[in-house]
Amino acid sequence: MDKYGLIGFPLGHSFSKNYFNQKFADENIDAEYANYEIPNIENLSEVLDLNPELRGLNVTIPYKEKVISYLDNISPEARAIGAVNVIRITHKGKDTILKGFNSDVIGFTRSIEPLIKPHHKKALILGTGGASKAINYGLKSLGLETVFVSRYERPGTIQYQNITPEIIKEYNVIVNCTPCGMYPNVDECPDIPYDALNDKCLLYDLLYNPDETLFMKKGAAKGAVVKNGLEMLLLQAFASWEFWNGKEQE
Repeated sequence: MDKYGLIGFPLGHSFSKNYFNQKFADENIDAEYANYEIPNIENLSEVLDLNPELRGLNVTIPYKEKVISYLDNISPEARAIGAVNVIRITHKGKDTILKGFNSDVIGFTRSIEPLIKPHHKKALILGTGGASKAINYGLKSLGLETVFVSRYERPGTIQYQNITPEIIKEYNVIVNCTPCGMYPNVDECPDIPYDALNDKCLLYDLLYNPDETLFMKKGAAKGAVVKNGLEMLLLQAFASWEFWNGKEQE
């Protein structure tokens, strides 16, 4: 039986295991999907050694960037993004070959593209982790200018306390790539001037639990278009399966 799985830490919130095992059952695919909660990226080799049937892995927080140095190959898109969330595992003799891809950018771009209007020219990306790199790549591919927002002083970023109503008016697409507001912390939201939002704004939250985060609620109250990350998650899962089976464009 082929095996697939997810590496990350922690994995209590994982969607992938239920999704793929249901897919395998529905489509009579002789495979199973398991979670591999590893406290350190060095544990990846142990996961591979103990599970020779593995054909593919998804990668989540906090390893989307750290995993790259463990791969034999990486797709041009994933290299440009600087983050990997899909690994295809193949075997040649005694060698195990790991190739990295990024399906986050596919899921996000396909999900947000129908919502982008002519007045959406610039975007704020809340957070600077591995997911935010894919979101940055995706927004730029759709023709938007981007700026990262961080809690800390970092080159090429602005800090939350420096976001003014004028910035919101100019950067009217806002994508939350942080865990702020995720269950159980549903009464939290990123620190931006929500009073400056209006019906020209588009707020996209990568979170999907809860369905409507406080970030989204506050945006909707000001007339903004809001969307959560569930469709992105589904679309990136579709793309993961294509990558594992060599069907998706590389």
